Amino acid sequence: DFPVCDEKQIDKKLEERMQLAQKISSMVLSLRKKSAIRVRQPLSRIMIPVLNEENKKQIQLVEHLILHEVNVKGVEFITESDGILVKNIKPNFKTLGPRFGKMMKPIAAAITAMTQEQICALESKGTIQLMVEGSLQTIEITDVDIFAQDIPGWAVANEGLVTIALDITISEELYNEGLARDFVNRIQNIRKEQNFDVTDTIDLLVERKDQVSDALLKNINYICSETLANTLNIVEKLDSNAFEIELADGILININVKNKK
Repeated sequence: DFPVCDEKQIDKKLEERMQLAQKISSMVLSLRKKSAIRVRQPLSRIMIPVLNEENKKQIQLVEHLILHEVNVKGVEFITESDGILVKNIKPNFKTLGPRFGKMMKPIAAAITAMTQEQICALESKGTIQLMVEGSLQTIEITDVDIFAQDIPGWAVANEGLVTIALDITISEELYNEGLARDFVNRIQNIRKEQNFDVTDTIDLLVERKDQVSDALLKNINYICSETLANTLNIVEKLDSNAFEIELADGILININVKNKK
């Protein structure tokens, strides 16, 4: 027999948080794809406008899950009053037509003329009253489409009441970390191909190549920890037994992996 459901164990707040985490993660990954930035490349921050303190708290409780999933360093919360994100609004004629009939056109014009404060109020409360041809008309959130304008250096997305802006500027430090992550991935693949045991330690030799060598040395602790490497040394030349691996942007380097088993 199937057990009887204990509805007292259902945590609606937890479900809401997880839905938020999934939605925000999906939006960030879509922006990465649109901007042609691979997931292994770390980015600095996501900017999220919050509707109220409860909304902010819900996201904060799953913030670590989101950042881990999308490989971003941090979340910056803003409010509509900060004026960083400018919202645009347009009428949703599919819902306005059946609801307002002949009044649809003047109501659509009133919606288009809404201020940033009115748009914010509609998003937070779900409805707003507009004066149209001498009478108050109640506009619902489903009667409109709201979207944020792009910001230079950021990619912006909207889905329902959730808006996110992803900082797509890649500093030299972030780029180097991305190369290091690529390098770790290639070493892990070599470990599997060579049938290394998961506990086997290794020594790494890397043929010198300008920016790659600097990127690896600046992230040496991370690389050694992830690959179980005792040492990582940069050398001028490797012998014919070296592996050639490809990192981001088609960068080719030669490496030698020595098993310390």
